[in-house]
Amino acid sequence: MSVQIPFRFGSEVYTWFMSGSGHTHQGRLGHMIEVISKAGFTGIQPIFTWMGDLIDPDKLEEKLKEQGIELAALALALDWNEEGETEREREVADHAIKVLQRFPGAVLNTVQIPSGRHHLTERQKRLVNIVNAVSKRAADKGVPCSYHPNSPHTSIIRTEEDYKIVLESLDSAVTGWTPDVGHIINGGMDPLTKMKEYQSLINHVHFKDWNGEPEFALMGKGKVDLLGVTQWLKDINYSGWIICEDEGEEALEDPDFVTLHDGKWIQEDLIPALK
Repeated sequence: MSVQIPFRFGSEVYTWFMSGSGHTHQGRLGHMIEVISKAGFTGIQPIFTWMGDLIDPDKLEEKLKEQGIELAALALALDWNEEGETEREREVADHAIKVLQRFPGAVLNTVQIPSGRHHLTERQKRLVNIVNAVSKRAADKGVPCSYHPNSPHTSIIRTEEDYKIVLESLDSAVTGWTPDVGHIINGGMDPLTKMKEYQSLINHVHFKDWNGEPEFALMGKGKVDLLGVTQWLKDINYSGWIICEDEGEEALEDPDFVTLHDGKWIQEDLIPALK
């Protein structure tokens, strides 16, 4: 690689679970790790509640070492609709934090499962309070945290107004923000403009492409200025992870192909185009 970059590229696993409940790929995290490694990525971000037997830190560490990649982050996706965490939500969050303590530097990536935009103001306030509380518990254990908004029409954090309310209410002492460029543009905003606006919060990044037909596209085939965003991250010396979470329709049929395509596109098209 001729261009020196300060960040590393990893892959999410949602690409395998897009077709529905994820039953088809249940317990296949080991396979996903193998494909992500083969694609040339150096890190992985599993979804905590879909890890199967690799939720055991010993087994996870062994598989990661076998394939030569790191645990970049864990996605903690929960409902978080009540005034505080439910007993079950707290139990799952604390389990995720405990696993992450075995992998220093790996990020707890908090994300709410979308369930509608009713009672918006109150639910946004509840979400912020819960994300801050979970992140504080993690930070106290030495685990870095980052909050990830998403953009389905049922998400309470999808528009410019939503971002302002929530991002400016995060406790920046315990959590950063994960800009997902595909979700940002899907919510009607320009990814790079929004990233520059809240640059101080960025400590984790998600890449996906988008074409508005109706939503996401195979990486490099859509309208997101991935080169411009990557160049800016290089210019500001961003040193965290860029995690690819491709939601192109091709993933419904062949998530292995999509992941391998993304790795190749990054190495052969994106990185060489950087200045």
